[in-house]
Amino acid sequence: MAKRQIFYSFHYDNDVFRVQQIRNIGALEENKPVSANEWETVKRGGETSIKKWIDENLKYKSCLVVLIGTETANRKWVKYEIERAWNEGKAVLGIYIHNLKCPRNGTCSQGSNPFEQFTLKDNRKLSSVVKCYNPKSYDAYNDIENNLEDWIEDAIANR
Repeated sequence: MAKRQIFYSFHYDNDVFRVQQIRNIGALEENKPVSANEWETVKRGGETSIKKWIDENLKYKSCLVVLIGTETANRKWVKYEIERAWNEGKAVLGIYIHNLKCPRNGTCSQGSNPFEQFTLKDNRKLSSVVKCYNPKSYDAYNDIENNLEDWIEDAIANR
């Protein structure tokens, strides 16, 4: 199976260490997270700069994967990324990452489904169309590793 080009959406400050574990799985296109210094540079450019960075990085991706931590659903730029990807016709899915261990903080509490905040033109919630996966609490990393490619392919096929 060809490696897919994926855009990961997540709350950087809270979840970057959990996200790095998923990126290291290696089943997907190499997609390193932006460094803290690079992200600070982008943020200093203001809202226009951030939107441009997101739009450019999302442009050739086949799927948006929202990695859902405790506060992800409340993040302005995660919301922007979801709306942008959906409106561009990209596949979208969510994965709860609260059971992945962060070296700084351990596990965290499960966050809200970010797709609940979006309503489609037919008045259905986006959460009724976009799947969110909740990996096994006792083996979250291996559950994600064993299923990530299939979850992405399913999202692409169903989009």
